[in-house]
Amino acid sequence: QPAQGEAEDSRRLRASELTAPAARDAVRRLSGHEFDVVVANDARAIPTAFAVAHGAPVWADMHEWAPEERTHVTSWRLLVAPLMDHICREYLPRCAAVTTVAGSIADLYREHYGVAPRLVRNAAPYADLEPSAPREDGTVRLVHSGGAVAGRSIEAMIDAVGAASPHLTLDLYLVPGNDGGRYLRALRRRARGCSRIAFHEPVAPAELPGELNGYDVGIYWIPPFNTNARLALPNKIFDFVQARLAVAAGPTPEMARIINDFGIGVVTEDFEPGSIVTALNALTPEDVAGRMSRTLSPGSDPADQAAWVEGFLAGDALLIIEDRRILRLLDEWVRRIDDRAFVDSLPSLRRAMGSWSKASRRALARR
Repeated sequence: QPAQGEAEDSRRLRASELTAPAARDAVRRLSGHEFDVVVANDARAIPTAFAVAHGAPVWADMHEWAPEERTHVTSWRLLVAPLMDHICREYLPRCAAVTTVAGSIADLYREHYGVAPRLVRNAAPYADLEPSAPREDGTVRLVHSGGAVAGRSIEAMIDAVGAASPHLTLDLYLVPGNDGGRYLRALRRRARGCSRIAFHEPVAPAELPGELNGYDVGIYWIPPFNTNARLALPNKIFDFVQARLAVAAGPTPEMARIINDFGIGVVTEDFEPGSIVTALNALTPEDVAGRMSRTLSPGSDPADQAAWVEGFLAGDALLIIEDRRILRLLDEWVRRIDDRAFVDSLPSLRRAMGSWSKASRRALARR
């Protein structure tokens, strides 16, 4: 009796929505409160958000592709994935707003659940920095920052630098994972034989661009072991950009698109160690300096500048509404370019602004 079995499965999933201790505690603590809007931070928080909203609109900030968040872990795939799919199917269409970090992930939510998420990228605030001058001795300083999480293949980067040219160094700013630091300790042991690799204490997000600014190239290769890894567009890419670094990465589509569209680094053909070593060996101080040129600097091609602005503004105006420094930077660019370049840039600006919501346009007009 398939219908009866499906009904029983649905009942069990509904009963599981608020069973987590944190969910129950949140509902208890927020009982009796009223809100203008409730933000659910990831899929598992959405039932809790609706339980405390009492009719207020709910904004589901999905980050990545929730139904396959940890499908590489068998227990998660068997026990948790059905609940994530249930939550998305039952609640996302009822949300007043849904956001995610990448266009390809938004496409998945549209295809599977009939919702159209807006893009809110994991972009760091604008940092008023200049690229560091190349080292006179020809050293190219590589850097990687983020969580020391097994599966992110940080060991591949360590091995690649160990096998690469001696003009390359690698510095790592890693936050221990939920394994009690076991993976981080394994990485330290793996790097012991290479004096060109150094580990540092993690840095607060607000301080990260300034800390990374002393390097030349931010690097990241993450094998496509699940859907989120295959479509990853992590905050570290934007940290590298704000630190005024070139970027070297694997052919992860979302990252590759940004690197190639804006000419800010190199993308390898695959994730094989030999390809990584070859790409790193090709990096020279001169090449890095060229890739780190500021896109909106006076000497840049106005067409390239307009394309960058279109990509930066596409989706919504939240960044320039909330950060006056970015609005000022864009305003200075518009004032600086000549009349012909401005006219040529209008189609790009119209396309970007045409994707904004009416609320965002009104908020920007009030600025």
